Amino acid sequence: MLHSYFIIAWRNLVRNKAFSTINIVGLSIGLATCLLISLFVLDELSYDRFNEKADRIVRVFFRGSMQGGKMNEAHVMPPVAQTLKADYPEVQEATRLRLGGSPFITYHDKRFRDQTIAFVDSNFFQVFTLPLIQGDAKTALVRPNTAVITQALARKYFGNDNPLGKVLTINDENVSYQVTGLIDRVPANSHIRPIDLFVSMTSFPEAKAPSWMTSEFFTYLVLPEGYDYRQLEAKLPQVVDKYMGPQIQQAFGMSMAQFRQKGNDLGLFLQPLTAIHLFSDFTYDLSPPGNIQYVYIFGAIALFMLVIACINFMNLSTAGASKRAKEVGIRKVLGSERQSLTSQFLIESLLLTALALVLAVGIVYLALPAFNQLAGKSLTVNFSGNAWLLPGLLVLGALVGVLAGSYPAFFLSSFKPIAVLKGTKFSGDKRSIGLRSGLVVVQFFISITLMIGTTVVYRQLSYIQNKELGYEKEQVLVLPETWLLGNKEEVFRNQIMQEPGVVNVSTSGYLPAGPSNNNNFMVYAESNTTQLVKTLRYDVDYSYIPTLGIQLAAGRNFSREYGTDSSGVILNETAARTLGWAKNALGHTLSRANQDGKQTTYRVIGVVKDFHFKSLHERISPLVMVLSKNSGTVIVKVKTKDLPGLLANLKKQWDQLAPDVPFTYSFLNERFNQTYLAEQKIGQILGLFAGLTIFVACLGLFGLATFTAEQRTKEIGVRKVLGASVAGIVGLLSKDFLKLVGVALLLAVPVAWYVMNQWLQDFAYKIDMEWWMFVLAGALAVSIALLTVSYQSIKAALMNPVKSLKTD
Repeated sequence: MLHSYFIIAWRNLVRNKAFSTINIVGLSIGLATCLLISLFVLDELSYDRFNEKADRIVRVFFRGSMQGGKMNEAHVMPPVAQTLKADYPEVQEATRLRLGGSPFITYHDKRFRDQTIAFVDSNFFQVFTLPLIQGDAKTALVRPNTAVITQALARKYFGNDNPLGKVLTINDENVSYQVTGLIDRVPANSHIRPIDLFVSMTSFPEAKAPSWMTSEFFTYLVLPEGYDYRQLEAKLPQVVDKYMGPQIQQAFGMSMAQFRQKGNDLGLFLQPLTAIHLFSDFTYDLSPPGNIQYVYIFGAIALFMLVIACINFMNLSTAGASKRAKEVGIRKVLGSERQSLTSQFLIESLLLTALALVLAVGIVYLALPAFNQLAGKSLTVNFSGNAWLLPGLLVLGALVGVLAGSYPAFFLSSFKPIAVLKGTKFSGDKRSIGLRSGLVVVQFFISITLMIGTTVVYRQLSYIQNKELGYEKEQVLVLPETWLLGNKEEVFRNQIMQEPGVVNVSTSGYLPAGPSNNNNFMVYAESNTTQLVKTLRYDVDYSYIPTLGIQLAAGRNFSREYGTDSSGVILNETAARTLGWAKNALGHTLSRANQDGKQTTYRVIGVVKDFHFKSLHERISPLVMVLSKNSGTVIVKVKTKDLPGLLANLKKQWDQLAPDVPFTYSFLNERFNQTYLAEQKIGQILGLFAGLTIFVACLGLFGLATFTAEQRTKEIGVRKVLGASVAGIVGLLSKDFLKLVGVALLLAVPVAWYVMNQWLQDFAYKIDMEWWMFVLAGALAVSIALLTVSYQSIKAALMNPVKSLKTD
């Protein structure tokens, strides 16, 4: 019996080629989209879960608020780890990680770059599941000047030689490290994935510093199984009072209680390891975080695509019921039961779904490289490596087949044999027509919502790209790591100034876009030591402000003509307002308490207009510029049409001063764009899937229009004989579908407004959603639907009425 079901199902699919093609293509696109997004979502959710103790590890982070802004940092102070381990028995292990940058590594006469170093405590590999291929995880980093490296790095440094015992020299420190351990790699779904060289923390002097006023140490705790980390988090204010309080007293002359009474606050908090990737919003972290909102958005899109594909199947199956009505009637007369007919139609649905699933897997294989590039992932379809993948696909196909085919199967098997064998054309009852209409509304509701969302995302990105930032980001070259030139850095800077096409040159690692030096600066206004104000400090030189085109609102820039400028500062307008000097800040003084309790006084010599030195997700905060030599990055303002020639000259000069160090550069506008790379990717992916949903919805609409035209063939012939025009007939056949699109638009507008308004709340500077965005999406949807329906409508309207009237 089952065999005959499959034979009949196959013959029916072959007989109705148009119906089968539309359904298979629509389902395959829906399934392929669902599979692609599922791979993305599962990868995002899998971060750090490979660790055996993942559900017991938490990270300590620091958060504070003061007048002038907030502090939100993923790293904490050097003593936090051992203090919590010693004071609280529930802390079973505590380990730290401190980034060491990307210095040059020397092995014999070879020099290497592009590896990221981290200083870690000796128990790091006992906390994190990064098994050592060679060496002992318990002892590999106990001794000073020892290192554990990845297998890829070992091959790069040593070829096929055994890496253990080899000695590497870090040029920046001129210190040698012995390789004592080898790991395979840091998994791609780890928040510490940029690191491939782990160095003993005992080699880092600051690791033993008792300071509770400096941070930069990423700190992790292992808690007992089943322990709620919030219980320990509730005790952390006591730690702050006990250990940070005395240092606050010494530095700022007030107790922690007084500090809090003035509206300030500082605190330590805990974050589960598995929440780091998707729920982090820190100023600085080990790797760029994901965003749980985007996981929700993509998950919804995957579901929407499946829903639309299933709706197509149900709509086309029920609309095409007239072609199967006599077949059902004859089968029932010959003794077929409703159950067997239902089984027959379900098997047809499953067969069609199986074909669509095979095609979908092929689409995924072809599309995955482009999708990886777009999403910044390394996703693969690996059936042998992922035991769940093949069963998951089979379950998904069966589920879609049953869900999409259930209603058509019950609908077709319910036909009354007497009614369908009378020879009258069967068009279905009002309930089936109403259901089809409702499903079309759902399809276009989803499509229009995605269209509006894509429009808003692109408008916001355009707003960011074109917003007046308060500094010039175009034609500004950034030459990083010029500290590698040593005492030749100033020589290089002077040589650049002689180049034609160079307008100005500054040396400072503080940049308003992309990775930048960052320094909190706690100050008092005048001699008022009762209220601290949190600002950021920029160490700049005499040329910084003119090089970046920052505008002065009052006063002057730093100048070599004034010897006292070493104790002068320049504020931004927000800092002037926060300090209470909005009308005139010039000549006022501010003071800063050092850790030893001594005061340093600065005099305001200028105020610059506010400029965006952080992401547009954040409001402009108070900024203080001080005159200071800050080596490491040279900023070059250029104005030339021969940019390649200028870069070639700069490289030539660099090579003469540092022949062993590669010349690298970037543009400030590129660094700015990199800040919003996640939003750009989201916009592109939304646009792609919005287009796919509309395409799949239009496939279904095309099929429905085809069936509608077939059912009304004789009516169209009569109307033409009576003088109806082609335009009138096209309008008659199209208006019902356009009404459904109009209903979908009315439903989609408030939903899209709410969802995108929530998304825009993440930006401190954002667009207003305007009426034309919704009108544009609606007009596009109506136009697309009209074009889709018009083809069949015009074809039917142009048919010879004599031929139309001869149809059964």
